[in-house]
Amino acid sequence: MLTFRKPLAFLKKDFLMEVSYRFSFVLQFASIFFSVVMFYFVAKLLGEAPSVQSSLSEYGGNYFSFVLIGIAFSNFLSVGLGSFANNIRSEQMIGTLEAMLVTPTRLSNIVLSSSQWSFAFTSLRVGIYLLIGGLFFGVSFAGAAIIPALLALILTVVAFSSLGIISASFIMVFKRGDPIAFALSTSSTLLGGVYYPISVLPEWLQGLSYLFPITYSLHAIRLSLLQGAGFSEVGGDLLALVIFSCVTLPISLFCFRLAVRRAKRDGSLAHY
Repeated sequence: MLTFRKPLAFLKKDFLMEVSYRFSFVLQFASIFFSVVMFYFVAKLLGEAPSVQSSLSEYGGNYFSFVLIGIAFSNFLSVGLGSFANNIRSEQMIGTLEAMLVTPTRLSNIVLSSSQWSFAFTSLRVGIYLLIGGLFFGVSFAGAAIIPALLALILTVVAFSSLGIISASFIMVFKRGDPIAFALSTSSTLLGGVYYPISVLPEWLQGLSYLFPITYSLHAIRLSLLQGAGFSEVGGDLLALVIFSCVTLPISLFCFRLAVRRAKRDGSLAHY
């Protein structure tokens, strides 16, 4: 229990801060409903067009189901890329970052614990996306393969978190402006198949899309939830996410450690 005491303390602190702004808390859930409704009508506009059916045949041919998964799970990309940097900057501005970093708590513990609430809250948001889609707009998850989807989700969180920690390293040193998060976010949204399948992209862009973890993540989660695909069908995507995570997580923690060391040396830990 002692091992989890500090992560739980971070989780409790962030939860209390979130619910203290109740109106903002409620508005976030209202925005999910309007987002789902908007894409439902976009899907109705596209209808049963042969080109749409052909492009989405791998996922069952329904655009609304396809894009619902895309917009829901791309939330993990946003929170993965932004939460670590945002938390670092927030702690800098309220003057608690320096105090935390001089405690005996391991740096990796502080970094990973600081974004627990963001990922927990995003998981709740994703669940609401799927619930609204299933209850009100006829998306069926009856044959979903839950275990492969959950494994893909866990690997997705690790992969996106690694990129986010690299982004937070930049904020630790340069304070403002974050080209890493901007480049990864825009490129992943453009090439990763959030709103359309990557098969509609030119061949050279399809090749580039495989450099981003979101491509494997959305492919595996869509197949698992919409087509009931098992490990044999999504094994390649899961392996790609494992390799990506194993490479980028230690690199990201190393970058963050270097960034903290430089900020301490320059005396700029509390600057913002």
